[in-house]
Amino acid sequence: MSEHPTTSWQAMQNGTVFYRRQQLYSILGKLPDLGDYIIAGCRYGGPLAMMRDNTKLIAVGRVTPAHAKFQIQVYSSAGEGLLLFSWDHGRIIRFGWTLNEQLVVLNEEGVYRVYDLQGEYQQYSLGTEASEVGIVDARIYENGMVALTGSLTLLEVKGWEGARPMNLANPNLTDPPMSWAIIPPDSNISRHVEVLLSVENTIYTVDNLESVDQRLSQGPFTHISPSPNGKSLALLNASGTLLVISSDFQRRMAEFDTLNVPSAQGNVKQVEWCGNDAIVVTWDSLAVLVGPFADTLQYYYVGNTFAITETDGIRILGADVCDLIQKVPSSTLSIFRPGSTSPAAILYDAWESFSQRSPKSDESIRSIRPELATAVDGCIDAAGQEWEPYWQRRLLSAAKFGQGFLDLYDPTDFINMGQTLKVLNAVRFYEIGIPLTYAQYSYTSPTHLISRLTSRNMHLLALRISTFLSLKPDVVLKHWASAKIMRTRPVASGTGKDAELDSDEEVCRLIVDKFKQLGDVEVSYAEIAKRAWEVGRTGLATKLLDHEKRASDQVPLLLSMKEDRLALQKAVDSGDTDLVYQVLLHLHKHLTLGSFFRLIEDGGEQLAPASRLLQVYAREQDRDMLRDFYYSDDRRVESAVLALEEALHMVDPSARIAAVKSAQKFFSEDKDRNFEAKMTDEYSRLLTLQQQLEAEADGKVAFFGQSVNETIRTCIINGMLKRADKVKSDFKVPDKRFWYTKLYALTEVRDFEGLDAFSKSKRSPIGYESFVRHLVEKGHSKEAVAYVARCDPPKRADLYAECDEWRMVGKECKDRGDKAKLEQLRKKCPNSLIARELEQIAISMK
Repeated sequence: MSEHPTTSWQAMQNGTVFYRRQQLYSILGKLPDLGDYIIAGCRYGGPLAMMRDNTKLIAVGRVTPAHAKFQIQVYSSAGEGLLLFSWDHGRIIRFGWTLNEQLVVLNEEGVYRVYDLQGEYQQYSLGTEASEVGIVDARIYENGMVALTGSLTLLEVKGWEGARPMNLANPNLTDPPMSWAIIPPDSNISRHVEVLLSVENTIYTVDNLESVDQRLSQGPFTHISPSPNGKSLALLNASGTLLVISSDFQRRMAEFDTLNVPSAQGNVKQVEWCGNDAIVVTWDSLAVLVGPFADTLQYYYVGNTFAITETDGIRILGADVCDLIQKVPSSTLSIFRPGSTSPAAILYDAWESFSQRSPKSDESIRSIRPELATAVDGCIDAAGQEWEPYWQRRLLSAAKFGQGFLDLYDPTDFINMGQTLKVLNAVRFYEIGIPLTYAQYSYTSPTHLISRLTSRNMHLLALRISTFLSLKPDVVLKHWASAKIMRTRPVASGTGKDAELDSDEEVCRLIVDKFKQLGDVEVSYAEIAKRAWEVGRTGLATKLLDHEKRASDQVPLLLSMKEDRLALQKAVDSGDTDLVYQVLLHLHKHLTLGSFFRLIEDGGEQLAPASRLLQVYAREQDRDMLRDFYYSDDRRVESAVLALEEALHMVDPSARIAAVKSAQKFFSEDKDRNFEAKMTDEYSRLLTLQQQLEAEADGKVAFFGQSVNETIRTCIINGMLKRADKVKSDFKVPDKRFWYTKLYALTEVRDFEGLDAFSKSKRSPIGYESFVRHLVEKGHSKEAVAYVARCDPPKRADLYAECDEWRMVGKECKDRGDKAKLEQLRKKCPNSLIARELEQIAISMK
C-alpha cells in the first residue's frame, strides 16, 4: 500500500495552503556532479542538457565521467542517457530547449544549431553583423531567442526555422548587465518579447519599440526570474534581498532576506518559480520555498541541485533524486485535508465505507445528494493530480460509486481521465522518463506527447498511445519509417536476414506492409521517400514513391532526385495539365535543350500528351523553343508551317524572305510536299521581285507582301506596264486573269485611252461584255458605249440599255428586226419621251 497523499504535505500561511514534494525518480549514481556542469532543463518533464563548466577546477584523482570538455550530454529526468554529441564549432555561449524538445546551441560567432534527440541538426546564423561583433550572452525560450551582441545591442529570433534576426530597441548600455531575463511573447500582454536588464541599481525593460528605465533603487540584481505566466518577477539583489513585484513594476508583493536562512551556505545558485504562487531559492544541498507572505519551507538534498520551473510546480534534481514540488491542487486538498467536509471528501468517505460494507455510506450519500455531481467531478480531478496508481484507482472508484446515484450524468470526463492516467503512468515509467503532470499534459496536448515519444524513437509506445486515444498514427509511422531508413544501410554483399533487411526492396516492403497492417493509413510516402533520398538511398526513395497515390507529391521529389523521365511520366499519368506543365518548365530550365527534347521524343506514345502540351505552350509563349523542338524531332512540315506563320507577322522584308525560303527548304525535304515546296518557292521569288519593284519606285510605292494579282494591279496603277507584263510572264498568270486585273486597274486610274489601246492590242480572252459591265458599274457609261459594238449582236440591245443609250437600243433592235426585244426594253425605259420614241420605232417596224 502506498503512503497516504498527505504524508508529503507541508503547511504554509497558517495552514491554509499546502505544498507537497513528490519523489519522481531515484537517480543515485546516474548523473555526474551537477556543480561541475552548465545545465539547461526542458520544461514539461523534459530532458536535461549538460556541458562541463571549464571555469571550474577538478581535484586531481577525482572520479569524472570519461568524456571530452566539448561534449554535451542529454539525460532524461530519470537519469537515463538520451544523447551525447561533440561540439567543435567555437565557444558555446548558451544552450537551451525549444517547446518540441530540440536543443539549441549558440556559439560566440552567432551560429546556432537546433538538435533533435537523435543528434541530427539544422544550422543557422544570426547574420554577418553578429558574426563581426560577436555574441556575449543569450536567453533561449521555447519559441525563440534573444542574443546580446558584443556591441551591447539585442537581437531577437522568432521560431526555429532560421528566420532573420530583428533588432530590439537599443538600451544604450556601456557595460554588460549584471543579470537579465526575458518574458516570452505568449506570457506578455503586448505579445512581443520583453527583455529585463539589471543595470546599476535599476532595471531596464526593452522591447521592439523602446527601452524604459523602471527607476528601481535596490539593485543591482544578481538574479531576475519572471513567473511562468509573466505577471510577476522575482529579483535577488547583491545584498541578498529577494523582491517579488508585478511585471509592470507597479506593485511590490513580497520581500525576503535570504541571508537569514540559517542553514544556507555560500551564494545563491538559482531563483526559480514554483508554478506562479511561490519562489524556490537554492544553495548547495538546500532549496528554500518562499511563499507570498515570506513564510518558507526548506528541502534538503545531497550534493548540488538544479531546479527547473514548471507551470504547476518546480522540478529539482539532486545527486540521488528527482523531485517535483508543487502547491497541493484544490481538488486534492478538498478530499484529503484532515477534517474536510467538502462534498468530494464525503463521497470518498462514503465509498470507503461502502468498500467495508458499512451502512454509513448511504447516510453520507444522502447528505450530499444535491452536490453529488460536483463531488464526482472533484474525485475525478483529484485522481488526475495523483502520481501513484493506487490512489488514482481509489479516487476513480469513488467517482464511479457516486455516478451510480445520478440519473443523468455524462461519463465522458470519467472515461477521459481513465485514459489520460493510463497514458501518464506509461510515460512516467523510469525507462521513458517523462514526468508529466496532468496539468502539463492538458496544456501541451496528447499530440505533443506523441511527438516527444517519436523524437526519442519510442515508436511502439507512441503508436499504442495513438491507437488508445483514437489519434491518427500518421505522425508516428512517418517518423518510424524515417528512423528505419536511417538505421538500415544498403549492403553490397551479405547473407541471411540482415542482408535482406538492409536491401531497398526489403525496407520498402517492411514500411508498406506496416502501413497496410494499420489500415493503409494516409501517410505520405513522398515525405518518407524524401528522407530516403536525403540520406543517399535513391533506389529506396523511388520504390517508396511508387506507392504514393498523389502525383502532386510524387513529382517534386522525383525532380529533386533527377528522375526526370519518371517525374514526367507520373505527371502525364495523373492527367493533371498544370502538373505536366510544371515538370516541363522545370526540365526546360535545368536540362540542355538537346537533352530536354530527347527526353520527350524517346518517351514515345507514353509521353505524347506531354509533347502536345509542350507544343501548345511553346506556340503561345516561346516560338524559339517550338522551332527547336520541331527541328530536333525532324518534323519538316510543322517546321515549314511555323516558318510561314512567323513570316506572316514579319515587317522586315529580308527576314520574311528568309523565313519563306526556310519553309520552302523544309517542304522540299519531304517528298510528299512537292506542291507546297513549289508554292513557297514562287512566293519567295515574288517577295524578292517586290523588293526590286519598290527599289525601282524609290520606295514611293508599296509592293511587299502583295499577291501576284495585287502586284500586277499596283504596277499598272503606277504606270509600270512593262513590269506588269513581266510579272505575268514570270508567274505564268493566265490571260483571262491578267486582262481582268488590267481592266480593273486602268478603270480605277481613268486611263480610258490606255484601256482602249489595251482592248485593241489583241482579241480579248474575256470578251468585251466584261469591259462594258465593269465600266457601267464604276459609273463610266459613256466610255462603255464604245465597247458595245464589239460584243455579240444578241446582247448589244441590253448592253446599250445598261449604258442608258436608248436611241442606240431602238436602232439596234430595228437593224436586227427584233420587235419583241424592243417591246421588252421599252417597258424599262426611264421616261415617257424615250418610250414614245421607241414606240414610234416599233410602229415603223410593221
